[in-house]
Amino acid sequence: MGFDVEKEMAAIKAQLEERPGAKKKLSMIVFSGDLDKHIASMIIATGAAAMGMEVVMFYTFWGTAALRDPKKKAGGKNLIEKMFGLMLPRGRNRTKLSKMHMAGAGTAMIRAIMKKKNVASLDEMFEIAGQLGVNIVICEMSMDLMGFKREEMIDYPKLSVGGVATFLAEAGESSIQLFI
Repeated sequence: MGFDVEKEMAAIKAQLEERPGAKKKLSMIVFSGDLDKHIASMIIATGAAAMGMEVVMFYTFWGTAALRDPKKKAGGKNLIEKMFGLMLPRGRNRTKLSKMHMAGAGTAMIRAIMKKKNVASLDEMFEIAGQLGVNIVICEMSMDLMGFKREEMIDYPKLSVGGVATFLAEAGESSIQLFI
């Protein structure tokens, strides 16, 4: 007996319709800085958007490093901010697996397997998310704590900076909230 995608989608739609006052909307906190968790969050986000849901991804703490553009730099940083910049990955393609990283071998293997199995790369997933209208909000406090500047972040069609109130407002009207 296999997995019935149509049955699962019908069950999800029924659950969404049962919650009065909630929109067909997904609000997701992306807290982790791990490659596998970024892949999972993008698969969920693009899947939800493809099903017609509004999607808001709120990147905070370690997740914010994935939104740094490796080609961009920002000046005016103090010593601590420079240290965070050196210690944290510069962009989503520098993130590592949460398990079985094996000094980079595990991360390289998962990327190679994804390519061989025709699974979209993280770059492609971000592009698809942008085309589907997925909103990305970067936590202002996390950026400030880690010394990240807006000018060193990726170019993305629906990228904004906001605080906890932004996320709570979005989550309050969402039918689904996730923390990854």
